[in-house]
Amino acid sequence: MDGTETRQRRPEELVRPHKLSPGRLSAASEDGPLSESESQRVVPKPLGTELSGETALSIGLQVVVPFMFAGLGLSGAGVLLNYFQHWPVFVEVKDLLTLVPSLVGLKGNLEMTLASRLSTAANTGQIDDPQEQHRVISSNLALIQVQATVVGLLAAVAALLLGAVSREELDVAKVELLCASSVITAFLAAFALGMLMVCIVIGARKLGLNPDNIATPIAASLGDLTTLSLLAFVSSFFYKYKDNRYLMPLVCIGFMALIPVWVLIAKQNPPIMKILKFGWFPIILAMVISSFGGLILNKTISKQQYQGMAIFTPIICEINSISARVLLFLVVPGHLIFFYIIYLVEGHLVPDSKIFVVFYLLASLIQVTILLYLAEVMVRLTWHQALDPDNHCIPYLTGLGDLLGTGLLTLCFLINWLLRSEAGLDGFSEPASGPP
Repeated sequence: MDGTETRQRRPEELVRPHKLSPGRLSAASEDGPLSESESQRVVPKPLGTELSGETALSIGLQVVVPFMFAGLGLSGAGVLLNYFQHWPVFVEVKDLLTLVPSLVGLKGNLEMTLASRLSTAANTGQIDDPQEQHRVISSNLALIQVQATVVGLLAAVAALLLGAVSREELDVAKVELLCASSVITAFLAAFALGMLMVCIVIGARKLGLNPDNIATPIAASLGDLTTLSLLAFVSSFFYKYKDNRYLMPLVCIGFMALIPVWVLIAKQNPPIMKILKFGWFPIILAMVISSFGGLILNKTISKQQYQGMAIFTPIICEINSISARVLLFLVVPGHLIFFYIIYLVEGHLVPDSKIFVVFYLLASLIQVTILLYLAEVMVRLTWHQALDPDNHCIPYLTGLGDLLGTGLLTLCFLINWLLRSEAGLDGFSEPASGPP
């Protein structure tokens, strides 16, 4: 990455007695110190002071309800993934399962990064002016549409390459289906979740709440459900019309042709254009990391000893990724609640072993501890390199969360199966039947 990509203002700089105009803080943090004329402009309200009174208790109270909703949404996503894996398109095109963590991870790479940028803009008063609000929101939404389209296509390519390692043949029709499904899913999910993030940030600002504490859990609660549902229905549609050789290539070309339009919209905001030029490495690397988690899911999800893994994958990957230090105490009770909900809904797929529960909770604690430590290290490094943590740390943590979550969950199922086998117990029910 170019070290001059983003010039973030240091904490000591933020408390200097400059009077900043709304909408210029972002430019300052992207392009360097403000000029003398800019520094003399007056803002309606002081910046950087509204959130100084936040305590761990106030943050916790703001996050706990969205956190619980996130867990419920992710529990539903797990049930959906377990259901969708038996659909004909997922059975025949196995690489779709490899694609799942990458596309779901775009929620962290794009929408949560978008929410973080918009939250920063809200907390610093940039979106209080209607004209400035329109410019900031439209350019940010255009940015994630470009990123979603490109990364969606690259995610499909990565899934195909990882799948080709274990297979000899490469079906052109399946390649087209995978690429078209990935691009459309990423595009539509980015648009829907992006609009949702905008509404949440503006609403939280009007209610006097910190959007940073609300937007991320809500994105997690609906992101997986939205992305999984879109992927299942879009891929099933293309699977139904797989004999039409022109449909899927034209869809891919059409969505790629829209990229110049989004770039023109993003151009109205120079800091966003800088992200568009230099911000690709974090989200692409995060996508690649998530793809390896998808490969693990693809290779294990249909095996008897890993039965039920599809249900737990979204929870362990995403809940721990959105946990903050102030909510570390929620990891164990939160997972126990969601575990019980899954048991009530899909009890026949949950290993009936206390050993599994213990290892599952231990894996969750290990994962969230690693992510919290890496988050602190990454933020310090990005500040030291004069890069924006909003655009660099979140994608890396999302990808690592997917890989760690899937790997540790696989290990839990494997250990439980080995222990149960040595004891001469089954521990699993019959596999769930597919959809009618």
